[in-house]
Amino acid sequence: MKAIIPMAGLGTRLRPLTHTTAKPLLRVAGKPVMSYVLDDLLPLGVREIVFIVGYLRDVVEQYVHDEYPQIRAHFVEQHVLDGTAGAVKLAQPYVDEDVLIIFVDTLFEADLSLIARSPRDWAGIIWVKEVEDYQRFGVVLTDADGFMTRIVEKPKEPVSRLANIGVYYMRDYRLFFAGVDATMARPAGPGGEYYLTDAFQYMIDRGARIQTAPVRGWYDCGKPETLLETNRHLLVTGRGRMPAATPGVSIEGPVRVEDDVVLEESAIGPNVTIERGTRVSRSRLRNCIIGPEAVLEEVDLRDSLVGGRAVVRSFSGRLNVADDSEVVG
Repeated sequence: MKAIIPMAGLGTRLRPLTHTTAKPLLRVAGKPVMSYVLDDLLPLGVREIVFIVGYLRDVVEQYVHDEYPQIRAHFVEQHVLDGTAGAVKLAQPYVDEDVLIIFVDTLFEADLSLIARSPRDWAGIIWVKEVEDYQRFGVVLTDADGFMTRIVEKPKEPVSRLANIGVYYMRDYRLFFAGVDATMARPAGPGGEYYLTDAFQYMIDRGARIQTAPVRGWYDCGKPETLLETNRHLLVTGRGRMPAATPGVSIEGPVRVEDDVVLEESAIGPNVTIERGTRVSRSRLRNCIIGPEAVLEEVDLRDSLVGGRAVVRSFSGRLNVADDSEVVG
């Protein structure tokens, strides 16, 4: 099995951090978002991945080569952001077997081993999460046996509460790419985009059986506030790391404080990640992600994202600052 990971988006909702860091490499609970996904793929036996890249392509390539040398990686640039079908179409020359497609705006808790156990007459699997606010998502309609019948984008009526989370397995990859081609042969949708969900509908209309599978958790990493929410979840469920007790420093968990962090006369937590080499003096931090080798002095920060090597002094409030920034209040 191969995998396709589309990641060509600009990450505009996470600026200014994404001016210098590719969105999939933004860190949550001390680890890039993309790494959580890659670390789930390797135990499945995936060794060849097509990355659909764009902005900051060189940074993504270098990271994959350095951190995942065991992966046979292909990088294809999406020059025109023409939607999810347009992105996946670029991977077609590399796909000659069943394929897993994962979008890395979110993290998920799913049993991907279902792929190996699935009957051969399943053309694919689409993972879904039951939600209350169904109007925000594309929702999947199913028959009595859980096979997809269609997807409705942001429905006004409660036709389904099964949100499409952007994780797909396609065993019948030939019919799938035929659906992609058919989708792109039609006029584009809003914003000049072609949607992968139309390719799934093409398959179903021709008799393909695409099963839905639930996920235990689904965590957004596409906006500052949801990145912080996901950080908290990860800290609570295993990524937390308490520092050694230090006089004059109070800690309220969950937190993750990495090696070589210096804390002086400060109150840290809850929901704070501080990466290696950072120094925090005479400060208060709540609901924050602080990058490596940053310097924070006399600050009171909440709901904030601070990039690596940033310097923040004498500031109170909320900040989103990119790597190598300086803020003096």
